[in-house]
Amino acid sequence: QVQLVESGGGLVHPGGFLRLSCAASGSIFRINAMGWYRQPPGKERELVATISSGGSTNYADSVKGRFTISRDNAENTMYLQMNSLKPEDTAVYYCTANDRWAALNYWGRGTQVTVSS
Repeated sequence: QVQLVESGGGLVHPGGFLRLSCAASGSIFRINAMGWYRQPPGKERELVATISSGGSTNYADSVKGRFTISRDNAENTMYLQMNSLKPEDTAVYYCTANDRWAALNYWGRGTQVTVSS
């Protein structure tokens, strides 16, 4: 099993920045690609960004140019640098990782990001 724990959320003004972290533990060797999803209030969960084991990245159009996903495999940690934050970025942000051998995704419990003046 893999455990994922997010941190770094909080309240920030529009135009501000935050960096989210996702620490992985347990059966780390099972992790393949990782990613961030978010769930805005009253809406469905949506993809934010993904990163492959080799470092290839993919972003939702709504965050391109503002957010950067990265991972430090030596530290078993993934990051999401969020710049130029907007009120519509307000959501619970979830870390996810997929298993390289099983049709299985692991999820963290989420961290709240609120962008408000």
